[in-house]
Amino acid sequence: MKFKCLGWVFLFMGFMFSAGVSTPFAGVNMDLQHNLTVDNPPLDVVATPDGKFIFVLTEAGDISVFDRRGVLQNKVHVGDEVDQMKMDPKGKRLFITSRSKKAVQVFALDFFVEIDTADSPTKGPRNAPVVLAVFSDFQ
Repeated sequence: MKFKCLGWVFLFMGFMFSAGVSTPFAGVNMDLQHNLTVDNPPLDVVATPDGKFIFVLTEAGDISVFDRRGVLQNKVHVGDEVDQMKMDPKGKRLFITSRSKKAVQVFALDFFVEIDTADSPTKGPRNAPVVLAVFSDFQ
């Protein structure tokens, strides 16, 4: 009797597998967005939480900052003894570690955008050291 029940179990399992019942799993689609090129081999990569900037740390101790289109925006030398970097959850600070120095450097991040005001109406001299831009169409 035991062998007869066991046979039914195997028959049922075989039927389930042949019927196309599959176990659920998560899939991943990957689409290459950019190929970021740096001067030296990369050690680490982090991105701001909003995805606007990507920071690439190289073996030479340089951090290349790319925008979301993959265009290089800035390059900063932080020292060739750095190993790793992390971004805080709000994207306001960058932590860079050095195992050989037994140190962590904390950089405050401040993002800015240059606005082309060449064809905008102005008041005062065009070569003034400070420019105030007023956007009246945004509320």
